[in-house]
Amino acid sequence: MNLPILFRIFLLAFLCGLSAYSFAQGNDHTKASIRKDSTAKGFVARMQEFAKQSATRSRAEFESDKALAVQVKIFEEVRLTMQNAKSYIKSGLDTMALKETLKEIRDDYKVAADGVFVHKGTAQTYRNLTATKKIINELIGEAREKKNRLDARQKDLNGYRFRLDSLLTTAELFKFPKDSLELMDYLHSLVTVAKEIEPVDTGLKLASRNVQLLLNDYNSEINQLKLSIDEIERDEQKMAVATLQREFPNIGDKPGYYRPFEQILSFSRIKGILTLEFYTLNNIGKLLSLFGLTVLSFIYLRSLKHIYTAKRLLTKDYEGQLVIRYPLLSALLLVISIFQFIFISPPFILNFIFWIISCICLTLIFRGYITRYWMSVWLLMVVFFFLAAVDNMVLQASRIERWFMFLVSILGILSGIVILFQKRHHELKEKWIAYSIAFMVILELGAAGMNIFGRYNVSKTLFIGGFLNVVVAILFLWVVRFINEGLVLAFDVYTVQDKKLFYLNFGRVGARAPFLLYVFLVLGWIILVGHNFPLFEYLSQPLLGFLSKSRTIGDYSFSINSLFLFFAIMTISVIVSKVVSFFASDEHLTMSKDKAQKKQRLGSWVLLVRIFILSTGLFLAIAASGIPMDRITIIIGALGVGIGFGLQTLVNNLVSGLIIAFEKPVNVGDIVDVDGQGGTMKSIGFRSSVITTWDGADLVMPNGDLLNSHLMNWTLAGNRKRVALVIGVAYDTDLEKCRQLLREILEAEERISKTPAPVVQFEQFGASSIDIKIYFWTKHMSENNPTRSDLLISINQAFKANQIQVPFPQQEVYLHTDKKDDKEI
Repeated sequence: MNLPILFRIFLLAFLCGLSAYSFAQGNDHTKASIRKDSTAKGFVARMQEFAKQSATRSRAEFESDKALAVQVKIFEEVRLTMQNAKSYIKSGLDTMALKETLKEIRDDYKVAADGVFVHKGTAQTYRNLTATKKIINELIGEAREKKNRLDARQKDLNGYRFRLDSLLTTAELFKFPKDSLELMDYLHSLVTVAKEIEPVDTGLKLASRNVQLLLNDYNSEINQLKLSIDEIERDEQKMAVATLQREFPNIGDKPGYYRPFEQILSFSRIKGILTLEFYTLNNIGKLLSLFGLTVLSFIYLRSLKHIYTAKRLLTKDYEGQLVIRYPLLSALLLVISIFQFIFISPPFILNFIFWIISCICLTLIFRGYITRYWMSVWLLMVVFFFLAAVDNMVLQASRIERWFMFLVSILGILSGIVILFQKRHHELKEKWIAYSIAFMVILELGAAGMNIFGRYNVSKTLFIGGFLNVVVAILFLWVVRFINEGLVLAFDVYTVQDKKLFYLNFGRVGARAPFLLYVFLVLGWIILVGHNFPLFEYLSQPLLGFLSKSRTIGDYSFSINSLFLFFAIMTISVIVSKVVSFFASDEHLTMSKDKAQKKQRLGSWVLLVRIFILSTGLFLAIAASGIPMDRITIIIGALGVGIGFGLQTLVNNLVSGLIIAFEKPVNVGDIVDVDGQGGTMKSIGFRSSVITTWDGADLVMPNGDLLNSHLMNWTLAGNRKRVALVIGVAYDTDLEKCRQLLREILEAEERISKTPAPVVQFEQFGASSIDIKIYFWTKHMSENNPTRSDLLISINQAFKANQIQVPFPQQEVYLHTDKKDDKEI
C-alpha cells in the first residue's frame, strides 16, 4: 500500500502520543512496561528501529512505483511498435515482382551470354564482348537497385524485431508487485502482451526469412554477373595485347566452326535492341536535354532566318547562309554532333542512330548547294558507312560476313582512289575532306589484308573505322562551318538584344567559333574512331586508374580526377557567368527609340547573377573535389593577412562593386556624367566598370573611384535634360511679336515636351542686342542636340521672314584730336 512520507511521519507522531497518554493515565500494565524499559536508551533504540523499517518500506514502495511507471510506458511502446510493424508488413515489397525481375535478369543474361559463354565459336569477337559487357553492366545495375531495396527492407524488419526484443528484456518488467491483487493484474497484462506479440513476431520472422531468401538469390546473381564481367575483361585484355593475332583461317580456307548465319543475325539483333533499351531507360534525362537543346537551337536559327528574310538579305544560293536554309535540320545536326559526347560509353547502335540522323540532315541541306559530283561522293560515303555500321552490329564472325566485309572494303578502296585522282578538290567547300578520304583508303587496305589472313577483329575495326572516319570528319567540318556562319550572320545584322535571340550580344560573342571548339571536335573525332579498337580501351584503363588513384599530402587525400573536377566546375562557372554577361546591353547600339523603350534592362542584375554563379560554382567544386573546409579557413586567413598588408585597394574596388550591384546607383545602359566626363555605362564588373564616352572611347574606372566621384545619373531622372538657348535681337524689334513667334516654333516641334511647357523670357539689354533665353525639355536627352540644331534653323528662317534682325556685335571708335593737329594734317 502506497503511503506518503508525511502520512508516515504523522503516524509515527501519533504512536508516540498514544504511548505518552497511556503512561499519564496510570495503567498498571503500561506503567510496568515503561518501568521495565524506562531508560531513554531503550526507547530511542526502539524508535530508531521503527524509523529504519519505515525507511526500508518507503524505499521499496518508491522502487515499486517507479517500476510500475516504467512498465506502463514499456507496454505502450510495445503496442505502438507492434502497430507500426503490422502496417509495415502489410505495405511490404512485392516479392512476386522482384522474383519476376530476377527471372528477367537471368533471361537477359542468357541472351547476353550467347556467343561469349555459350556457342563461342572458334574465337571471341571484340564487338560481341563489348555488347555483352554493356548488357551485363546494366543487369548488375538493375540487380543492385533491387538488392538495395531488399537490404533496406531487411534492415527495417530486423529493426522492429530488435526494438521489441529490447523492450521485452527491460529489467523493470521483472520487478513484480508485492501486493497479490496488483501482481495478478500485472501477470494478466503480461499474458495479454505476449499473445499480441506472438503473431507480430511470427510475421516479422516470416517476412525477414522471405526477404533474406530473395536477397540471397540477388547476391548470388550479382556475383555471377561480376564473374562474367571479369572473364570478359580478361578476354578483352588478351585481345588488346594480341591485336594482330590470327583468330580464323584464311578467307579461302574451310572454316573450323560453322554456325548458321541466320542465328548470328537473330541473336545480334536481340542483343542490340536489348542494349539500346537498357541504355535509353537509364539516360532518359540526357535524351530529353538533347531534345530541349535542339528546340532552342531551332528557335534561334529560325529567328535569324526571319530577320534575313525581312531585310531581304537572303541569297539564292545561300552562300555563307547555309545554316539558316533549313533551321530544323541545322539544329539537329549541330546539337547531335556536339552534345553526343554527354552520353558516356553509349552502345554502338545509339551512336549509329545519331550519325544516320546527322547524315540525313546534312544530305538535305547539301541538296542544290554543292556540286553534283561531290554530292554523289557524299552519298557514296554514307552508303559505305551504313553498310559498315550494319555489319559492325553483327556480333559473331561468319564466312558470309567476312566476304561481305572484303567486298565492301575493295569497293571503298577503288572509290577512294578514283575520287582522289579525279583532282576536283578545288570544288570542295571543306578541303580537309580529301585527307579523310585518303585515310579511309589506307584503313580499308588494312582491313582487306587482315581479313584475308584471318585477323578478323582488327579487320573489322579498320573496316568500320575507315568509313566512320570520313563521315564523322565531314559532319564535324560542316558543324564548325555552320557555327561560324551562325555567328557571322548574327554579328552582321543583330547589334542589339532581343528575346528571339535569347538577348545575346553578338558584338561581344564574336564572329567565329572559339579555337577550343576545334580542339574538342578533333578529340571527339579521335575518340569516336579509336573507340572501335580494343587497344584504345586497353590503353585508356591504366590512364583512368592513374587519374582516379588516391594520393595523400599530409592529412589531405585527393586524386587527379578530383582536381580536374574542381577546375572543370570552376571553368564551367566562369563560362556560364561570361555567357550571362552577354545579357548586358550597349545602349549606344540601339537602332530606334521604340526598340530602346521596349528593350528589357537585364544588365542591372548581371553582376549579382555572376556573383551567385561563381559562388555556387566554388562551393560545388569544393564539395565535389572533397577539399576539407578547415583548409579553406586557412586560405581565407591567409587572404585576410594579404588584405591587411597590400590588397586594400583591390578589396575596396571589389566591395564597391558589390555595393553598386545591391544599391544600384547606376545600371548598365544608364547615361551618366562622372566628373565632367559623360557617356553610357557599358558594363559593371567585379573590380572595375566601363563607360563608353561620347567620343567613342571606353573609359575603365575602378568601382571605388566610381562611388567616390560626383556621379550624375541622367537615366534615373527619366533621361531628360533641360536645354537653354540664348538669342539676341536688335533694339528696335517688336518684342511681343518675337515672343509669339518663338512660342509657335517651340509648340510645332514634336520632340519638345509639353509638360513642363517651354519658357521664353527676356534676359537683359546686351551690348548690341536684347538677349532672349529659351528653356525647353526634350522627350529624351539623346534628342537635345538635334532639336537645338533644328530650332536654330527654324528660328533663323522665321526671323528672316518677319524682318527681325539678329545683330552682330558692333563698336564705334571716336578719335579725339586737337585743332592744331587738324591744321597740320
